[in-house]
Formats: sequence, structure tokens, C-alpha cells
Amino acid sequence: MNATTATTATPETPVKAGTGAGARLELRGLRREFGSAVALDGLDLEVAPGELLALLGPSGCGKTTALRVLAGFERPDAGAVLLDGKDIAAVPANRRDTAMVFQSYSLFPHLSATDNVGFGLRMRGVSAAERRTRAAELLELVGLPGHGGRYPHQLSGGQQQRVALARALALRPRLLLLDEPLSALDAQVRVTLREEIRRLQLELGITTVFVTHDQEEALSMADRVAVMRGGRLEQCATPTELYARPATGFVADFIGAMNRVPGQAAADGTVEVLGVRLPVDGPAPAPGPVEALLRPESLEVTALDDGPGRVLGTAFHGPTVRVRIALTDGPARGSELKADVPTHAAAGLLPGARVDVRPQPRPVLLAPQDGPVRGASARDGAA
Repeated sequence: MNATTATTATPETPVKAGTGAGARLELRGLRREFGSAVALDGLDLEVAPGELLALLGPSGCGKTTALRVLAGFERPDAGAVLLDGKDIAAVPANRRDTAMVFQSYSLFPHLSATDNVGFGLRMRGVSAAERRTRAAELLELVGLPGHGGRYPHQLSGGQQQRVALARALALRPRLLLLDEPLSALDAQVRVTLREEIRRLQLELGITTVFVTHDQEEALSMADRVAVMRGGRLEQCATPTELYARPATGFVADFIGAMNRVPGQAAADGTVEVLGVRLPVDGPAPAPGPVEALLRPESLEVTALDDGPGRVLGTAFHGPTVRVRIALTDGPARGSELKADVPTHAAAGLLPGARVDVRPQPRPVLLAPQDGPVRGASARDGAA
């Protein structure tokens, strides 16, 4: 299987940055079944021209199936895939104006970097001289000038992935698909290459759909992130919105670390959590028991001999230390919390130490057992 499936771009068009050639993509009611298993269950999604959208979710959520449907490697059982308003759901993969970069690079081992990049152009009948010129431009664009004569075995993993990316860009596709392209690389190379991919995507204005299992990757690269579960869309929003205002309990628990802490709602619309009365972020709940959502960084931890919490363990994260705390007293006793404490303030928080835990004085989100999170909006869910 070739890494590039672009076909309708004009080979003679020179590769230039900032062309804004990205297409508008719409998924409408996509359904895909494999026997009794439903991989996509009425997926609706829209991607704006030039936008980078990340598909994120647990294994089996349908994100890879969605990408394969976009590439033409899978046919949906129902629904439409609209590229600039034209339904391409039945169009073969080799006739779509798309390109795909795989996790495994998929470079031809017997071809040089130049010939790998120019392979799609050769299939379009572009002359050898033009292929060499275009390949040199693209290799320079991805940060590999002077590497055209090297073969895949002479390149590092990061360099091979850059060549695969250059090959995908060779025919200037209107839709770029990335299938976990960085997961086989070591941590430092991943960070560098994701910054390069984002730079190129912005520079070229290509609409891009990026599948990843790495939350940090999705949140740091994407304009918006679509969180999927069970073949459906849970929420699609900017990284900031997704993290600060999750629309469902699943998203709240899936994105980053989240503490669910029992609290008590009062008639005045406030909620008491861990001994602190807080305003509610969103509509006021009915008086009674509630569950508050608190990020680790929103908790303040203080060593206290008779505090209601006991430190279970710590994990060093550079500027912060993640502290695990068991509450043994108070309304939330039996709860286990995670708190992020500045490293300089964590010296006394050793396992077994007694501590007091308080939320910072800011509006708090509430999460019912089922349904949307109070105060969060799912308005982007089917954007």
C-alpha cells in the first residue's frame, strides 16, 4: 500500500507555501460495521479549510476507521464524505485528492529519498527532471536538504518520516491524513517532528486530519480535537475548551487527569467541596449531593499534622510533583485525589504525611453520573 493516494492535483503546479488550498470536509451520518461490531455509529463532523483536526479516543473508538474511510480504504455502510460539497464516499482511494502518511513510513527500501518523494509524480507521467526539482524543494521544506541520494536504511526514523511526509505533499493534496505518524519515534524526536508538521501544515494551508492516541500530541498540535467513543463523537472543541469545559463525563475523565469529588449543593447555587464553598460554572443545581470535577492543578495541598488527607505517593514531573492523597476524614472521606504541587513546595509531602487539601477559589464544574457536564457546552459536538 502506497503512503500517498493523491491523484487529482496538477503535477505541473510548483510547490509553494501559504497557498491556502485546503478543502472543506464534512462527514455526515457515517456508519461502518464489521459483522456485529459497529465501528462508526452515525459520525457527524466538519473540518474547515486549512484546519488541523485531531481524532482522539480509546482503542476501538472508531478513529482509525474514520481515517480509512476518508482515505478510501474503507467504504461506509451509510453516510456521506463531502470534500468541498462533493460526496467522495464511493470514489476509489487512488482517485481522491488526498494523501496519507502512515505510522510505519512505508518508504520503498530500494529507492532513494528523491525517488521516494517523486514516486507519485512518476505515476502521473511527470518528467525525471521535474521530479528531481520538486523532490529537492520538498526535502528542503521538511528539513532534509542534501539527503536526496540516501536510501531509507541510511536515514533515522525521524528522517524517514519526513521523507514520507514530503512524498505525501508531492502532489499538493487538498486533504492530508496522518495515521499516528509519530508513535514509532522516540520522545524527543516526536516533539521536534510534531512542531515541524504543524509548521508545514500552517505554511501550506492544507486541511489535515490527524489520528493519535497521544493526548499531549493532539492538544499541542490541533486547532480542534474530536474525542470519540464507541464510534460516536463525544465532543469536538479547541484544546483549551476541551480541557477546561468538557461536555460529558467521559471527556472530563479522558482528557488529562480529573478528580471527581463529592460535594453538597446549596439553595443559593453554590457548592461546598472539601470544606470550601464555590460558585458553579454553569446553571445552578438543585440542592443536594453533587459530584465536582477538579483538575489536579486546581488543588492546594498543605502539610498539616491533623489534616484529613494522607499522602499515598508522589511522582516527579519537573516543575510539579503529582501527589496522590487518600481522604480519611470529612464529607469526602474514602476519596483518592491527585494534586499537582510546585516542586519547590513539595519537599515535606512524603508518603504517610498528613495534609489538608483545598480547591482554589474558582467556579467549579459539576458532573452528574450520566449526561452532559453541568456548565459545559457540546455546541461543537457536530461542528
